[in-house]
Amino acid sequence: MKTLSSLVVILAFTALPATAQTTSERELLKVENDWSQASMKRDGAALQHFYADEYVFTDADGIVTNKVKELKNLTSGAFRLKSYKFDDVKVRVYGETAVVTGRNTITGIWEDIERDISGPYRFTDVFVRRDGRWQCVASQSSRITEK
Repeated sequence: MKTLSSLVVILAFTALPATAQTTSERELLKVENDWSQASMKRDGAALQHFYADEYVFTDADGIVTNKVKELKNLTSGAFRLKSYKFDDVKVRVYGETAVVTGRNTITGIWEDIERDISGPYRFTDVFVRRDGRWQCVASQSSRITEK
């Protein structure tokens, strides 16, 4: 039975790339995952590469920050991301610009305000390809609330 379960999981993962994804779409999905991994590890050197210098982030409370503040929040431990799970992710590429939207369920704590920020969010990330790599220029995240 365990072998059958493993086979089902392997088949499910091998079926995923069969969707009509372009190289850019695959690259952007990898960037999103790598960015979240670097955030969990508080890896400042890796995080530096994901943000464009002019990056702007609007959080679920409407607070706007920039690259410097985001890097500080993530590397200092003020914001601690413990886990994440992406769902319903869509990538749209427009030449050297791309928009990634989706749902991200996270477990995390905002230390500065002693607040558990775990839960589901909808996000929009805007990327620009520069020097052969994708950098995020703008992000917005909204908490999903029950009706």
